[in-house]
Amino acid sequence: MDYHSDRFFDYSLLIFKGKKLVAILPANIKDNIIFSHQGLTFGGIISNKKMTMSLMMMIFQELKAYFKDNGIDKVIYKAIPHIYHSFPAEEDLYALIRYNAKLIRRDVSSTINMNERIPYSRNKKRNIKDTKTSGLTIRKSMNFEDFMDIEEKRLAEKYGVKPAHTKEEIKLLASRFPDQIKLFTLENNKEILGGVIIFESKNVAHGQYQAANDEGLKSGGTDLIFDFLINNYYKDKKYFDFGISTENNGLYLNEGLIHYKEQFGARSVVHDFYEWEI
Repeated sequence: MDYHSDRFFDYSLLIFKGKKLVAILPANIKDNIIFSHQGLTFGGIISNKKMTMSLMMMIFQELKAYFKDNGIDKVIYKAIPHIYHSFPAEEDLYALIRYNAKLIRRDVSSTINMNERIPYSRNKKRNIKDTKTSGLTIRKSMNFEDFMDIEEKRLAEKYGVKPAHTKEEIKLLASRFPDQIKLFTLENNKEILGGVIIFESKNVAHGQYQAANDEGLKSGGTDLIFDFLINNYYKDKKYFDFGISTENNGLYLNEGLIHYKEQFGARSVVHDFYEWEI
C-alpha cells in the first residue's frame, strides 16, 4: 500500500492473543472514523485457518474497547467477498451484526464459477466467432502506458472520471507484483486497440481495468480478450471476476454493463460495506 501512503493516515492493526498474532486489520483514519481501508478495493479482518467464531467475537469485543479508548466514533468496514477467501471465513460478518453494525452499501460484481460454467449467450458466441476471423491478435504485454492512455480517455468520455490508479502507479505495482498484475492487449499490426488488466489472486482472476479505442470497440475485440482469458489463460482458476457494475455507492446499477458481463455466463457476487457505531 505504500505507493499511495501519502493519501491516507494509516491505522492498520495487529491483533494478538497472548503473544500470538491471530489477525490483521488494514485500516486508515479520517476525522475520527476508521476505514478498512480506503486505499484498498477490499478490506476487513484477515486471518488464517485457526480463526474460530468465538475468537472473532473476542476480537470484536477488544476492537470496540480499543476504538472507544482512542476516541473513534465509527468504523466503515468493507467485507471481503467470499470468492476471495481461501476457505469459508465469514466470522466477521456475524460479529458485525452482533455488535449492531448496519449494512450501508452493497456493490454488485459479476463472476464466473469456472467449475460450474454457464454457457455464453447465443449472441456472444456469434460475435466472438466473427471476431476471431478479423486478424486481430492478443498478447500479454508490459505496455501499461499506452493502454492506460486508452483507459483514461474512455473513462473521461463516458463518466467524467479518472482511473483509480495513474499510469505511473499501475506500472510501479506491476513491476513489484508481476505474477499478480498482468496486462493483455488487443493489437492490430502491433498497434494497441484495447486491453484488460487482471489482478490475480489465489482463486480469482479479477478484471481491474478494461478499455478499447474506437477501432477496438468497432471490431468487438474486448470480447476476444475475455474469451481468451476465460477459456485459455485462466481456465484453471476457481473464479473469473469482471468487477462491479454499480455506481453512486451501489445505488445505481449500470444495466448495460452488467448485461455485457452476464452474456459470458457471469452471475452476481455482492461486496458489502458496514457502518459500526462505537
